[in-house]
Amino acid sequence: MAAFRAQASMSVRGKLEVLLDLERLRDSRIVPFLLEVLADRREATAVRIHILRRLRSGQPVPDYRPAIAEAILRVLSERSSQELRLQAALALAKFTDIDGVPSALGRLALDPDEPIDLRYSAFTSLQQAGATPECTALLRQLSTDEALGRSAQSTLSIWRLG
Repeated sequence: MAAFRAQASMSVRGKLEVLLDLERLRDSRIVPFLLEVLADRREATAVRIHILRRLRSGQPVPDYRPAIAEAILRVLSERSSQELRLQAALALAKFTDIDGVPSALGRLALDPDEPIDLRYSAFTSLQQAGATPECTALLRQLSTDEALGRSAQSTLSIWRLG
């Protein structure tokens, strides 16, 4: 972590290599460090995407789940890189049991001013949450959407709610 912080001018590749080394360690300081790097808007998009993918594919310690979800929600709300936001929407699929996550994904999926691939990523994250009352209500709202309506209707049908 010190090596990462000390090298402000380190290449993106170098930073990714340091992150890969860190991810192999079992240290309680790793997740807070990753969240700190993720939150840094000055950090390279590729580095932040790598962290999102890591958080998405890993099994976070239960104590860190709310903090991880909150950090990802902040990234999702940024109006920066579309790819970064897309990865954030996908990463949130693992955190739909955290308060505020389904509603944020629902707002994004329902927003016709957002790019369709971002909206669809939010939809798939909601879909992965399963037929919870909140997700069901959001998919019912989406079922009339011009772009995502058929997908929402299909999901509701699969859930035997449509």
